[in-house]
Amino acid sequence: MTSFTAQRPPHILVVRNDKLGDFMLAWPALAALKAARPAPRVSVVVPGYTAPLARCCPWIDEVILDPGDGAGREARRELLGRLKAGRFDALLTLFSTPRIGWLGWRAGIPLRLAPATKWAQVFYNRRVTQRRSRSEKPEYVYNQELAEALLEALGLAVPPRPAPPYWPLAEGEREAQRAAVAAETGLDATRPWLFLHAGSGGSAVNLSRAAYARLARDVDARLRGSGVTPAWVLTAGPGEEANAEALAEALGEAGLEAKRLPASPGLEAFARRLAAADLFIAGSTGPLHVAACLDRPTAGFYPSRRSATPLRWQTCNAEPRRLAFCPPEGAHEADMTAIDLDAAAAAIARRLTPSPISEPSP
Repeated sequence: MTSFTAQRPPHILVVRNDKLGDFMLAWPALAALKAARPAPRVSVVVPGYTAPLARCCPWIDEVILDPGDGAGREARRELLGRLKAGRFDALLTLFSTPRIGWLGWRAGIPLRLAPATKWAQVFYNRRVTQRRSRSEKPEYVYNQELAEALLEALGLAVPPRPAPPYWPLAEGEREAQRAAVAAETGLDATRPWLFLHAGSGGSAVNLSRAAYARLARDVDARLRGSGVTPAWVLTAGPGEEANAEALAEALGEAGLEAKRLPASPGLEAFARRLAAADLFIAGSTGPLHVAACLDRPTAGFYPSRRSATPLRWQTCNAEPRRLAFCPPEGAHEADMTAIDLDAAAAAIARRLTPSPISEPSP
């Protein structure tokens, strides 16, 4: 086995080439890798969609674009060539697919580690049995365990797990983002802001727009009854703008101060805007996990099926900063109408009273 030093640290390739939320839940594992000594050089393979966030992740040294399963022969050959040229010491695949396993094998990466699931594991010479479908741990913890197994296989001591935030921003950036949102929306930056993302990105089961409107009205009333005057910021992903506009209009008609966050020039700019939130409310979708990486307080709404429980897709912010709600026992696993919205509103309001969670504004 290679003896690694600060002058010759291990070069690790990490693959998480699917959706935004899945990628954000890889950041704790990336932080764990970077905490080892000597600190590895970490490259990642990601799709073009999540690449802007990969480029601003403090735990990543190099971003390699994955052209995807449908790429032509030339793009596939180019990716293989880049992996061969990288002379990686190890490959860590957080979500195993035959194509990526084959690429790692063809690239001659000597240590290849992945979860022991599906037939793709034949391409790996180190496998970790996790049985994620049982949903016994959060996804980001499963990822951390894989990172720690890789460090052990490389002969490196496993460091203590890093604590949130997994996306630490520069000093003053949160205040700058609040100032930017205030300028864009006209909202008072001294009031607590509740960001609400009613979209689902086409994947997560979510509350309806009417349910979110009811929840917001109840939370708002409870906060005002406690002497707190909140403002609401409605966010949206591509194709979700009309839904956010309609929700903002409905909340305004109900007497709430609500504004839609204007479209951002790109994913990174949108993600950084979420640092301005005093609390972020959404289904189990990408923006919720971005907010959690920023260690903003979150309230997530989940189905209760085994593969999508609040525990499995738990946000990676600090424990006191996260709330989770799902259908009760006895209800259909995807029946989001069975969630007790009154109880959810009470819990959310408690997190913002008697004083806002947010750090004082300058």
